[in-house]
Amino acid sequence: MTESSAPLRVASSHAQLTPSVALRTVVESSAGPLAALVASPEDSATAAVVLLVPGYTGSKEDFAPLLDPLVGAGFVAIAIDQPGQNESAGPDDETAYTPTALGPVITSVIEGLALDRTVILLGHSFGGLVSRAAVLDGAPIGGLILLCSGPAAFSHGNRYDALTAGAPVLRTHGAAALYDGGQRAAGLDPQDPAPLAQFLRRRFLASSEAALLGMGQALLTEPDRTDELAAELDQRRIPVRVIAGEADDAWPLDVQRGMARTLGTELQLVPGGAHSPAVEAPHALLDLLLPLLRSWTSQQ
Repeated sequence: MTESSAPLRVASSHAQLTPSVALRTVVESSAGPLAALVASPEDSATAAVVLLVPGYTGSKEDFAPLLDPLVGAGFVAIAIDQPGQNESAGPDDETAYTPTALGPVITSVIEGLALDRTVILLGHSFGGLVSRAAVLDGAPIGGLILLCSGPAAFSHGNRYDALTAGAPVLRTHGAAALYDGGQRAAGLDPQDPAPLAQFLRRRFLASSEAALLGMGQALLTEPDRTDELAAELDQRRIPVRVIAGEADDAWPLDVQRGMARTLGTELQLVPGGAHSPAVEAPHALLDLLLPLLRSWTSQQ
């Protein structure tokens, strides 16, 4: 097993395909087995776990560039596909894919990991909303990181427009028509033979249409639960940090900064990152993550 404390420096054009020591396996949850990438240091019996939860249309591979550096720093890194995403099965019920419904699923994963070790929860984008719901459900964590995530639903902007326009296409014509039409509208070839392009299309088509619709609707309706989360974190003395790419174009940075203040923390910006800094600027993100993780776990 390769161990290195130096962050990987990878080309963002291939970041999701970054090779690592991680094993492709499953983790158990209340919703059934979830596809996972699990990377462990050689001495992992009591190593703290970093559980990585992806965003809407994302998957465990979005964290691939982080896995080896986390292992090199002594952590067990577990990246999952949420129910209905990519290689994880999920119910044919759109209401099963709200943060409130998915939060307890993440709680069940954490409960299986936290019996004898600390678990740090990191949720990206929609995965941040789900991670918030897990904390409010009582997930036994030692720290929470919200990455490029906001306090509530989108109310305007490109993502709001894409979600509202995309749902009828998905319902009527299916995932392939939605994905390929979006690629053509962006001036891209839906049949691009490049490995990453093939992976991204395959991932989208593998995801449950119910999950795509349910998560998409949740991103248009999720209420602001920041005050609830702040009270829960304070009561349980759970540390929290909000991180975003310096060019994040999902939730406005001022909105994320305000959420961070309510949570009693700060917004840290990832140089060179946009909405997916784990693949756009992994080395810069790791420069923020690793000292934070070491600080939190050394105090527990």
